[in-house]
Amino acid sequence: MQSILVADDDPTVVVALRYVLEQAGFKVAVAQDGQEALDVMRRDVPDLLLLDVMMPRLSGYDVCERVRASPAWQHVRILMLTAKGGVVEASKGMALGADDYMTKPFSTRELLSRIGRLLSRQTCEPT
Repeated sequence: MQSILVADDDPTVVVALRYVLEQAGFKVAVAQDGQEALDVMRRDVPDLLLLDVMMPRLSGYDVCERVRASPAWQHVRILMLTAKGGVVEASKGMALGADDYMTKPFSTRELLSRIGRLLSRQTCEPT
């Protein structure tokens, strides 16, 4: 079973993402800020990191940069999911090593489609 770490400080978003991702067959872990995301990754490396940009302690940009700097985490796919939807923000996320960048609000179908592409799965449709 592929695993996804959801790093977001908005409890409503976390609950919704956890539900959708578990229904799609993923093992889901959660972090409420950037530092906690790195701590969780040290214990259990996910296949994909779903990363908010604006979080306490460490921003999503900082987390992305640290993940990409670690040889042990090179295989982890990073999808930044954020309310900051400007071209500059997206470009910065991609320049720091994100594999994809989506803005909130988002379509569940589109999110699952992008996760599927990143994890090389044919489909991630909920059952």
